[in-house]
Order: sequence, then structure tokens, then C-alpha cells
Amino acid sequence: MEDIARAKEGWESGILKESLDLKPEQKPKFTTDSGIPVERIYTPDDLEKSYFNFLNDVGFPGEYPFTRGITPSMYRSDLWVMSQYSGYGSPEETHEWYKYLLDKGATGISMALDLPTQLGYDSDHPMSQGEVGQCGVAINSLRDMEIIFDGIPVNKMGLLATTANSIGPIFLAWAIAIAEKQGVRPQDFRLRLQNDVLKEYAARGTQIFPPRAGLKFSGDVIEYVVRHGMGNVYPLTVSGYHIREAGATAAQELAFTLANAVAYIEETINRGINIDDFAGNIWLFLGIWIDFFEEIAKLRCCRRMWAKMMRDQFGAQKAQSMMARYHSFTQGSAFTAQQPINNIARGAIMGLAGAIGGVQSMTISSYDEALGLPTEDSARMELRTQQIIAHESGVTRTVDPMAGSYYVESLTSQIEKATNDYMERIKALGGAVLAIEKGYYQKEISDAAYKWQRKIASGERIVVGVNSYQMEEQLSIKIRKINPEIHEEQGKKIKALKRERDNTEVKRHLHEISESARKNQNTIPSIIDAVKAYATIGEICDTLRDVWGEYKEQDMTI
Repeated sequence: MEDIARAKEGWESGILKESLDLKPEQKPKFTTDSGIPVERIYTPDDLEKSYFNFLNDVGFPGEYPFTRGITPSMYRSDLWVMSQYSGYGSPEETHEWYKYLLDKGATGISMALDLPTQLGYDSDHPMSQGEVGQCGVAINSLRDMEIIFDGIPVNKMGLLATTANSIGPIFLAWAIAIAEKQGVRPQDFRLRLQNDVLKEYAARGTQIFPPRAGLKFSGDVIEYVVRHGMGNVYPLTVSGYHIREAGATAAQELAFTLANAVAYIEETINRGINIDDFAGNIWLFLGIWIDFFEEIAKLRCCRRMWAKMMRDQFGAQKAQSMMARYHSFTQGSAFTAQQPINNIARGAIMGLAGAIGGVQSMTISSYDEALGLPTEDSARMELRTQQIIAHESGVTRTVDPMAGSYYVESLTSQIEKATNDYMERIKALGGAVLAIEKGYYQKEISDAAYKWQRKIASGERIVVGVNSYQMEEQLSIKIRKINPEIHEEQGKKIKALKRERDNTEVKRHLHEISESARKNQNTIPSIIDAVKAYATIGEICDTLRDVWGEYKEQDMTI
């Protein structure tokens, strides 16, 4: 180390000084997009400064602390699931879209729901006007699920994932019911629910119930899945993606995600369930931003932090409980409406970071992300980008190729420290729910978003086509348009459904949902019964609104 330090001093006073005298650097200091200082060069000395220990901090793939990956051979044995953001308009349109994607080689479907569905409103509700089918498919009842999966066996499509958050328990009921109708046991198909309501209060806004009720509702799913032996159902995907989309830094994304995970884990343990009976089926949903090395370091850091948290804080014994499994989605907010074809390059850079960072499932945003839902061309391009990364780039040939990089290892440790600092503050506030209720998450995210926008406005951060390299352009790409009559069409189907079903049976099951919520019992069995009787999502959520109330934004103090 002394030899390296002397050599570095000689380099700085010699060739570097001569070079800088002739041509100064572009700015006095450089940082990652999250504001972490970036040195000119990194040497083994930087690892020493971060108390780097190979065996304790990096180790080998498939072994604690899983920094290098959760399996020994990673992509040399199995590639990540190439998931597709999909679902739009009516159930009929989504049915055709799924058939198209599966025919083109998709190995998983990430099912997008429209805002009314996510908020627990039927398509004919006044609040749904103008939003039906716009950012995902409109699902009002089991009847719509039957249309979507007509001729598409749920156990043959690899992995079905969903953006269901506040209504995760209802989507679980739909999935169980549709599987039974197809003659598939719930244990025999793979389903990954997002079911993470806590990030809604701070980063998205599609929450329905107050935070504590929302947490309880999500916990019902975890408990039901565990107690019914549904090992292929992943009942919770704790999401940092939306937190990052709202403007958070990399460390904030990890800290708020992990703190939220702690809240769900404690909720489940308090129901008498052992950590090793469910932790192995929890997934994390992390975004992949455009800052290539920081994102690789973030993914590696999160695996290490998850392993430590599971072992040291919750006493997990099984290796599977300590493995952080990721679905990652490239950050759509980095994609621009200006010169949208440039987004293909952005998606490739982010996707490459995800692959090097070791994700288990990935979706690359389509290049028309800033303009509308994916078209056939843009969705195919997104899938082909992943396939090129997997089969042509060479990054899948070795596990964790960035291990030992002086820069990446230092950055990994710096992100870990910054994340731990945030988590200590959240703990001091009383945990995730109290921190959300007090507005801590919201303020930190909005402050970070403001600082980022200031950097773009000032030109400190160049965004090609937005604040630099602009050009006059005529939009020449096709944009997907949603049928404006879908609101009426879905409304007619709801009316027909209510005429055809046994309404006495529906009322009875809705009453059972109400009673289970009032008695603080698990709501999933009664919701499954209501779904099978063709109760609508609006009817189910209105029943629960009567018991739990609705979330109202409060004046917040920190």
C-alpha cells in the first residue's frame, strides 16, 4: 500500500499535472447521479479506506453475503426472466397482446392494471372517467380475467407478475380462481404479486386505505400463501422502483425499500409465522437508472444488506431467506419525449447494468415510454435488446464481472453506508409506517427530485436532446392509442354481469369480507369466495372502505 501511495503521488505531481496544465478537467468535482463523490482514479488503497474485506463483503456467488449473486453460476446456467410490461385497454385487447408477446419469445408477463383497477374502482364509477384502460388493462371482475386468459394456460407462461399494490389480495383471488377454472392447482403456477402498498403513500398515490390497514391487507396475502403451501406464489415484491421514479437517490431507494420490507416482515412474524417460512419468497423490485456503475453497485449492495438484515436482525437460518431476488425495470423517467429513438441506447445501457448487477427478472422500458404505452414495434425492440445483451454482449459468461473493481467495490460500500444512515433515521422515527405518516419519505424524495431538476435546468447534468444537442424534429414513430369508447364498453359489461350473476350470493360474500375485516381476521378466504361469485373490484373495495376508511393526506411534520 505504501508503494502504491508513493506511485500515485508521483503520477499526480508528474504526468497528471502536466496534462491538467495543458487541458483542465471539465469541472472541479464529479459525482454520481445520486451525489456520491467520484474520484479521478481508484486504487487498492480506496478499498482499504472502506474497510473492504473480500470474504466478508464480497465472497463467492451463491454464498453469504450474496454480493456476487444468489446462485453459484448465475447466467451461465439460467438467464434472467425477460419480462414484458403488458396489459392495456380492454381485456380482449390484452388477450391478443399476450398471445403476441408469448409468440415472440417472452418468458414472463408483467401485467399492468389501469388506475381505476389499482384504486379499487369499477370502470363505470365517476372517478374512472378518462382513465379506463389507459395505463394498463381494466379488470372489474373474474369475468375479465377469463377473457384475458382464454386459451392461455397460467401454468405455461413462465411467470405472471402484476403491478397490483393496494389490491394485491384481490388479484391473488383472481389468479387462484382463474387457475382453478383452467384445472391448474394454485401450487402449479408461478405468480409474483407486487402487493407493496407502503411505497404508494410516498411515491405513487394509488393507495386506498390508511397505511396501517393497507399494511394489514398486504400481510393477509403473505399469511394466506404460507399457510396454504403455495410455494410458487411470491406474495410480496417490495418496490424501490417507484421511489426512484419519484426522484429519490440510489441510497434513498434502497433505504426506503428495505425499511418497508422490515414493516412487512414484522407484520408477518407477529402473526406467528417463522421468518424462514416466507422470507425466501419475498422479491425486491429495484429500478435501473442511467448511471451505469452506480446502479451495478446498488444492486450488489442491496444483496449484501438484505443478507445481513435477514441473518442478524431477523435470525434467518436458511440461505434462501438471505437471498435478495430482484425484478428490475429500467427507469422510464430517464426516457425522453424528445428524440425518442435515443431511448433505445438508454435502455441498452440500463439493461446491461441490470445484467451485470445480477437481476433475476428484467423489463426494459420501451423507447416510446415518454409518449404512451408500448406498440408492437417498441415492445419487440425492448425484448430484442435483452436478448442481444444475453446472447451477444458476453456479460453472461462470468459471474459478477465487476467484483474487485476498485471503483465499483468502493461505490458499493459508500452506498451501503449512506443507506444504513437513512435506515437509522427511519428507525428513530418509529419505523416505516410512522416515517410515512410523518412525511419523512415524502420530504426526502421531493428534495432529491428538486436538486436533480436543478442540475438539468442549469446544464450541470446533460440530458441529450433535452438541454443539449437539441434539434427540430417531426415525430415519426407510431403511438399506441387507447379506444376512447372503452369506458362505455366496460360499463355495459358490468351491467350485464350484475344481471347474470347470483346477487344474493354476492351480497352474502361481501358481508363475510366486512366481518373478517371488522374482526381483524384474514380477508383472503372471503375475498376468494366473493371473486368466484363475480363480485366486482369496486364492490369488494367499497366494502372494505366502509370498515377501514380511505386514506386522506394529512398535514405532516417531521
